[in-house]
Amino acid sequence: MEHNFTWKNDGRTKVMIGCGTRPEIIRLAAVIKRCREYFDCCVVYYNQNWDRNLSTVFWEDFELKNTFGEYGPDILVPVVGENLGVTCGNILGRSFELLSELQPEGYLVLGDTNSCLSAISAKRLHIPLFHMEAGNRCKDECLPEETNRRIVDVISDVNMCYSEFARKYLADTGLPKERTYQTGSPMAEVLHMNLDKIQKSDVLERLCLEKDKYILLSAHREENIDSEKNFLSLFTAINALAEKYDMPILYSCHPRSKHRLEKSGFQLDPRVRVNEPLGFNDYNKLQMNALAIVSDSGTLPEESSFYLSIGHPIAAVCIRTSTERPEALEAGDFILAGITTRELLNATDMAIEMKQKGVLGKPCSDYVDETVSMKVVRIIQGYVNVVNKMVWRKY
Repeated sequence: MEHNFTWKNDGRTKVMIGCGTRPEIIRLAAVIKRCREYFDCCVVYYNQNWDRNLSTVFWEDFELKNTFGEYGPDILVPVVGENLGVTCGNILGRSFELLSELQPEGYLVLGDTNSCLSAISAKRLHIPLFHMEAGNRCKDECLPEETNRRIVDVISDVNMCYSEFARKYLADTGLPKERTYQTGSPMAEVLHMNLDKIQKSDVLERLCLEKDKYILLSAHREENIDSEKNFLSLFTAINALAEKYDMPILYSCHPRSKHRLEKSGFQLDPRVRVNEPLGFNDYNKLQMNALAIVSDSGTLPEESSFYLSIGHPIAAVCIRTSTERPEALEAGDFILAGITTRELLNATDMAIEMKQKGVLGKPCSDYVDETVSMKVVRIIQGYVNVVNKMVWRKY
């Protein structure tokens, strides 16, 4: 595989980080910076999210430079094929080739995307494998991520969980407790790192929006977009929401979702404004000033908890029928709304009214820890040799 990356060979541990989507860049932002500080580090991007607004802009937002001094990963690996099978095959084949060539001393992945399946290559090559966001479960087999989670959890040498719920799920499956750690979510550190930029964003002026006079929408998950039944149910509910509140609903719309809307011919209410995907700082500025946020994003509960912790609560409404973040639900940080008109209207009404009355949840302790990147690099440093000795018996 053609690339220009070479290790510095400065005596530090050689760590490769594999990612392939916008959420991974966001969640790994602080960890990547910390790894570059303490390791001989290589960041590989498998380019699942190939659109500039879903990839390049985020390297720039977080000022994540590669070893060549440019914004972006060290190695860009194209993997997207004409179907899921080809894409997954490309991820496995090309990650195996790359890992075989560069032979990192540790391989780090986060979450449950198809890019995380590159972990299989690391495992087969006996490279110590570290998994952040381990143990998340929504118990819904219709979600493709649920399969990926189980695969990566089981094969990882060290699992790093956000919460005690996640750690318990792993323990219940029989995975070794001595190599499972609860680190908390990296999102608070990432949000705090960019808070000044978020607050200085002029996105409201650029989009002609006023505080508390719009609703922010993000709907992109496969189960909401690709299923005809769920798609029609959700967007019928969105139209009803626009009619009830009679204000702009700004839809940060991914290319896949936009294509689905165009192909279906579904007529959105004129008050629903379809916008290109927004950068991290702009999107969070919009979240902080929206009347409500209606989203199927996995980061919504964590963002809601963070904003609550800094005294700026948001009305967070999750348009899903399941969640892998029960700890945030338990803390009252968001409402699980479902995707029908009745469910969405009731949940949005409740979220807005509770915010206005100051009837709030409490910050989830797992989501407000700003030392996660430090924990991650220490765990990696401590366990590379342990895994090589105890698992692979290299010495």
